[in-house]
Amino acid sequence: MSEQELGNQEEPEAQPEIDATQMNYAIQRLREEENFPLAVIAGSIAAAFGAGVWAGVTVVTGYQIGWIAVGVGFLVAFSVRFTGRGLGTRFQILGALLALLGCVAGNFLTVCSFIAQSEGMGFIEVLTRINPAAIPEIMLDTFSGMDVLFYAIAVYEGYRLSLRQVSESELEGLIDPGSVGRSV
Repeated sequence: MSEQELGNQEEPEAQPEIDATQMNYAIQRLREEENFPLAVIAGSIAAAFGAGVWAGVTVVTGYQIGWIAVGVGFLVAFSVRFTGRGLGTRFQILGALLALLGCVAGNFLTVCSFIAQSEGMGFIEVLTRINPAAIPEIMLDTFSGMDVLFYAIAVYEGYRLSLRQVSESELEGLIDPGSVGRSV
C-alpha cells in the first residue's frame, strides 16, 4: 500500500474517555439496583435445595461426592448474584456463608437419613426427635477430613461467584451520553 492509499483510509472514530466522575455515577446507579434481602432469601433457598441434593445423593450412593459441594457453591452464588445484583463484599460473604451452611446441612440431613434407616424410623421422626443441643456432637462424630475440602470448595465458589458481573456496554448505558468527554 502506498503512502497516499494509507492517508486516504479513514481512522476509526475514537470513543470519548469515561472519567472518574462518570464512572462513580454509573456505579452509584448500579448500587441502587442491589437487593440484599432478596439475595439472602434466594441464597437460603438455594442452600436448602443444595443440602437436600447433597443428602439425597450421599444416601443413594453411600458416598460423599465432591462435585456436589461445587454444585452447592455454584447454586448459592448464582442465586445471590442474580437476585441481589450486588457489587459489594457483603454479597460475597453471604454467598460463602450460605454455601457452607448448605454443605453442613447436607451432611446433617445425611446423618439423619442414616439414623432413620438404621433405627427403622421415618426421616421426619428423626428430625423432630433430635435434641438440638446434640447436633454439634453428632456433626463432630461424623466429620471427616474430606469434609474440610468439600466445604472449602463450596465456600470458595460461593465467595468468588456471588458478585454481579457488569459488562462495559451496560456500564456505558448508565452514563449520560451528553456528559462523556466533557469535564464536570
